[in-house]
Amino acid sequence: MASERPDGDSVPPEAADAESGRAAFVAALRVRRNATVGLAAGLVLALGAFVLFVLLPGSQRSPALYVGLAFVLAMSTAGLVAFLLTLGRAVRLSRRL
Repeated sequence: MASERPDGDSVPPEAADAESGRAAFVAALRVRRNATVGLAAGLVLALGAFVLFVLLPGSQRSPALYVGLAFVLAMSTAGLVAFLLTLGRAVRLSRRL
């Protein structure tokens, strides 16, 4: 009894169970929501830092030089926030069990 994938390939039942188990695990930890919140927090922080340190003081250098730094700040903050939210959710779920 192989389950069907959308592309038509058949999957052995144990692989289908493993995929659904991983999907349930990711859903229980709310990884997608945490990544979205992390990305929003990272973008807000990077935009705020860019405005505060580049645009307001009237920097003599081109703001284009700081775009790469803003991207790194946004992505590292997004990853950190998503990790911390997921870790907090995992701790709460483990305490409940």
